Amino acid sequence: MSRLTHVAIGRYAPPAARRELVAVSADGARLHAEVHGEEGAPAVVLAHGWTCSTAFWAAQIRDLAKDHRVIAYDQRGHGRSPASTTHSTTVLADDLVAVLGAALAPGERAVLAGHSMGGMTIMAAAARPEFAEHAAAVLLCSTGSARLVEESLVLPLRAGRLRTRVTGAILGSRAPLGPVTPITRKVLQYATMAPGSAPEKVEACARIVHACPTGVRHAWSRVLAGLDLDAELARLTVPTAVIGGKADRLTPVAHARAIAAALPNCVGLTELTGAGHMTPVEAPEAVTNALRELTALYLPAEEKEKTP
Repeated sequence: MSRLTHVAIGRYAPPAARRELVAVSADGARLHAEVHGEEGAPAVVLAHGWTCSTAFWAAQIRDLAKDHRVIAYDQRGHGRSPASTTHSTTVLADDLVAVLGAALAPGERAVLAGHSMGGMTIMAAAARPEFAEHAAAVLLCSTGSARLVEESLVLPLRAGRLRTRVTGAILGSRAPLGPVTPITRKVLQYATMAPGSAPEKVEACARIVHACPTGVRHAWSRVLAGLDLDAELARLTVPTAVIGGKADRLTPVAHARAIAAALPNCVGLTELTGAGHMTPVEAPEAVTNALRELTALYLPAEEKEKTP
């Protein structure tokens, strides 16, 4: 059972895609992408976070695909996208624009959502011409632009060099996570979710996170430890909404507030009580409703009628 890469039944089991495609990034990396929903419906593109996969968005895909076209992809090394020897915010941006080019028609616009490292991916791509061509609006969930290790609250220690050093060592560990057990579920919940998260939500996240290869987890942890996307955040000029969980220890809600203050065109900041870092799983309705609002507001009717 520990080999499962996601839960197999229930709301958080990923639905079958209508079609799959492979996007080829600038360095030749191949990225698995899925399309859900009907052609011609308003488009939403989902970028998951560190150690996750397309399965992380199961609740959003299941709901939005009723009347949207939902494109989700696996970041390199995650899910069904092969691992790479290159890890940087530059390749994250390369990968996103490759997916946009493969899944959307020239000039077709979509609402983009990114959770955690997926939000950082969107920030990193903000100045790209391909991003300007395709992004109508953005939703940033549980993410940060800099000082991730320094401001993490995973360890209950006073802020300072010791906490930063130990946090970095834990998050960047090369140790395998091992099978999903009652103990590992408790550890994952403490680090990434709110204390009151329902067991089925914890199980869904545990299956996904534990499926991430150890080497991939470590390689991307080094990128996140040195993250500085403040300049790129300032170039994210499309209408952007921000969501953060008040119980988030990995990217505390202070990050969401700082992002909202720095954005050139912030259209809303939502702070979710009783949610930790895994907001699309912990508060699926809030995330889905935010995406619906953005598509209704920022995808004009003529864009919604286009097909790729």
